[in-house]
Amino acid sequence: MLGLLRLHCVVRLKGIKMEKAPDKTPAEDGLVDSGFYQKHKTIYARQTKGFFTTLRKVTVWLLLGLFYILPWIKWGGQQLVLFDLPARKFYLFGMVFWPQDFFYLALLLIISALTLFFVTALAGRIWCGYACPQTVWSEVFVWIEQWVEGDRPQQIKLENAAWDRSKISKKVIKHALWLFFSLLTGFSFVGFFVPMETLWTEFSGGTLGGWALFWVLFYGFATYGNAGFLREQICLYMCPYARFQSAMFDKDTLIISYDEARGEPRGVRKRGADKSAGEGDCVDCTLCVQACPTGIDIRDGLQYQCIGCAACIDACDTVMDKIGSPRGLVRYTTEHELNGGKTHILRVRTLIYAGLLTLITVALLYSMVNRIPLDMDVIRDRNVLFRDTGDGGIENIYILKVINMDQQAHKYKITVSGIEGMTLSGVDNVNVPSGKVAEVTVNVRANPDKMTSKSEKVMFHIEAEENPTLTDSQEGRFLGPGK
Repeated sequence: MLGLLRLHCVVRLKGIKMEKAPDKTPAEDGLVDSGFYQKHKTIYARQTKGFFTTLRKVTVWLLLGLFYILPWIKWGGQQLVLFDLPARKFYLFGMVFWPQDFFYLALLLIISALTLFFVTALAGRIWCGYACPQTVWSEVFVWIEQWVEGDRPQQIKLENAAWDRSKISKKVIKHALWLFFSLLTGFSFVGFFVPMETLWTEFSGGTLGGWALFWVLFYGFATYGNAGFLREQICLYMCPYARFQSAMFDKDTLIISYDEARGEPRGVRKRGADKSAGEGDCVDCTLCVQACPTGIDIRDGLQYQCIGCAACIDACDTVMDKIGSPRGLVRYTTEHELNGGKTHILRVRTLIYAGLLTLITVALLYSMVNRIPLDMDVIRDRNVLFRDTGDGGIENIYILKVINMDQQAHKYKITVSGIEGMTLSGVDNVNVPSGKVAEVTVNVRANPDKMTSKSEKVMFHIEAEENPTLTDSQEGRFLGPGK
């Protein structure tokens, strides 16, 4: 009874067409017994050749090269990129950042978000198709799978074949290579947080254990599961970007589209046969569907599942070359262009994104170039407002916390200014090791006759004795009896 009542909805660009679905059992229809959830269908993506496939491969190799090589590169005797969490030091291209520099991380996150918005407004989900870690590692796993099991037809044939020696050996080899690549990924990832020399010494000596081993295995098996099994399901069901990307699209956004006006009506014809009058360029070969890593039909219009990888473009262009039709039936284009209009790259949205991105990036670079690896906090002793020194002066007590964020230890000289004739008694210098915080108590004396109010602003200055450019100043309040 349920099979007779089910309707099959076919969504097309010009509307919604309702057709009665053929009677199928729940298993044949891809539904579980409850009828609410669709079973996952394995996608066997067909190999493609072309400009965008080559571009994607180059991008994948470049990004993987950076990921696996960066932890091994040193700069000035220190690992080029290292997030040393136990020591609370972050080494980036010769610079050292501390938890006090969290401001830079916030700016980097803002820049990353604005860059994503800007690129999406211009070229759609090009990030997903070429640079997203899920896409990059899935591509590698697909390459391994195709190298071992063959292209799409061979994979489907192997999947449906009986479990004989050939099938078992291919599956074992594939999963062994997947596991090796996954563990290599986990090892390299941990190398960004644990010095690579230490990590390699412990691994080669058989002493790798504890949290380092745990995270190597954790990220290794996470890669194995995400890139080997989940793949497009991460993009379809877990990634939030697919859900809100449409908010950043407009009619001038570059997207992958099927030219319906040129391709319809579709018609199957043999190689070398002339196209009949009124027939479209699409030969309904479905190669664009077979090449799609998320299993969609680009001819049904723009869908949130499309990651913009352009595999369908290369597949379609190959067919167009064979039948003698011009390329571009499936192509990067805009809605305006499809409707015969002109694409506007410079528009309010892109100008705002570009302006904000430029402004924040320049501010970040300027701040990092002029960054001083020194900080000081001034805390006034609140137990006593002030005290009489017995010689006509008054005294305030302060606690100074000096933070040395440089890679070398420094001796800092402390001075104070703000009230005529004020002096600093007690400690006037402090030694601070690299990456440490030194706390020192200082007494500041002043003549109350030189004060104009009960509370005067004073400035504390510290300066490295061997490096006059390494200085910092902080404001404090000096309290007195007033007039």
